[in-house]
Amino acid sequence: MKRIGFIGLGIMGKPMSLNLLKAGYPVTVYNRSRPAVDAVVAAGARVASSPKEVAQNSDVVITIVTDTPDVQQVVLGPNGVIEGARKGLVLIDMSTISPKVTRTISSELAKAGTAMLDAPVSGGDKGAREGTLTIMVGGPEDAFNECLPILQAMGKKVVRMGDSGAGQLTKLANQILVMGNIMGVCECLVFAKKAGLDQKRVIDSLSAGAASSWSLINLGPRAVDGDFAPGFKIKLLQKDLKLVLASANELNVALPASAMGHQLYNALEAAGMGEEGTQALIKIFEEMAGLR
Repeated sequence: MKRIGFIGLGIMGKPMSLNLLKAGYPVTVYNRSRPAVDAVVAAGARVASSPKEVAQNSDVVITIVTDTPDVQQVVLGPNGVIEGARKGLVLIDMSTISPKVTRTISSELAKAGTAMLDAPVSGGDKGAREGTLTIMVGGPEDAFNECLPILQAMGKKVVRMGDSGAGQLTKLANQILVMGNIMGVCECLVFAKKAGLDQKRVIDSLSAGAASSWSLINLGPRAVDGDFAPGFKIKLLQKDLKLVLASANELNVALPASAMGHQLYNALEAAGMGEEGTQALIKIFEEMAGLR
């Protein structure tokens, strides 16, 4: 059974690494903060002192960190994965980062004989805990086939989308829909409240028809209850939307809904709400409707 290295034990990475342990894989972890490391080590993982050490003790290294510079640092920086890279090692980056930078990192690793898969995920913290993530993969087909059982230990839907960067581009397409869905859910629920309807009953009714969505079913009730704890933080969606809009500019594609959503979330971030869940967008629509 392949030895797995896991770098990044945040809201998503911690439960994903635990699922790999449950599947029987030997796992070595690295994370900047200690509490998450202790929890995973208690479940059977061993700890490394650097990404380099993770790579040296693994057949497959998985990274899931916050942003493009973070991936560059843990992979290409001092004591990074590349310093432990060798022929036969595979890096799976499950972060959401720039497709262009993904291709650059892949090229650098290839010089050391290491293959790279970009494999960002969708499904939030719930999907990470339950092992039901959707995983969109770019990179060499042979590396994908080799690592498919590992990916299936963390996700329910795993699809190879094409060559390097294709996974990241697919994730950006996913985030366009995420933005449109959560905006529609918030508008719908504020309209319902203003009209005197029971918002929970509206969710129950609409969730069985053509208007249903993951956001309506999972985030709608939380928005109605004023539960803004993050399954996915506003600041992280904003990071993704910046990548979406940058790629759209490169492709000469107009994305007005994504741009509007990005600006609305800018207002929430300016008010100090960047750590809240994306369902907090309802606050903007409530304020515009005179409901706050």
